[in-house]
Amino acid sequence: MISVQTWADAQRLWDFQQMHHEPRPCSVAIGLGSHDLGVADVTVELYQRDMFPLIVFTGATSRTTRDRMPRGEAEHYRERALELGVPASAILVEPNARNTGENINFSRELLAERGADVSSVLLVSKPYEERRAYATARRLWPEVEIVSASAPTTLSEYVNSIKDPRLVLDMLVGAQQRLLIYPEQGFMIRQEVPSSVAAAYERLCTAGFTSRLVSAR
Repeated sequence: MISVQTWADAQRLWDFQQMHHEPRPCSVAIGLGSHDLGVADVTVELYQRDMFPLIVFTGATSRTTRDRMPRGEAEHYRERALELGVPASAILVEPNARNTGENINFSRELLAERGADVSSVLLVSKPYEERRAYATARRLWPEVEIVSASAPTTLSEYVNSIKDPRLVLDMLVGAQQRLLIYPEQGFMIRQEVPSSVAAAYERLCTAGFTSRLVSAR
């Protein structure tokens, strides 16, 4: 059973991860690979609103996606977008990235190879990784404007859609940890973390939601 306090702490991290950007037209969208096909759905919805002419789906596989997406996260995203009516000519696939930094760097390289003129990126992620993705992109690609986007959903709705509460809470904690330690390692820009968010993160770690933590070295 997950306690009321744990859910409250998870909600605090969820709220902090949201960037609350208003989607606007950008040069390109980058859909960050994950276990969640909803990222592809949001990217398609924004494409159909003429927010960008070109999509990059990026991602290989990980321990959480190798069974769900055996052909690779980016490829499954592409297939989903095609099913929803996006023309193949509007989609690029970057199949090798295994973390957010590689998502950004490899997508940037692919776009350069294709001669794309990029001044702004609509960065589509899972709802609880908006801030992490934004901070990473700002560090690795500072010359372009980054606009964050994700599915407009609540924590409760998201957990119900994934059907794995522990996975979602573990991922939330992992995303928060990276905001705390990755700036020192040069992987993302530093952002102020409110004390209430830091305390919620510590309680969730103590409660055992730690499977997505990485070494702080």
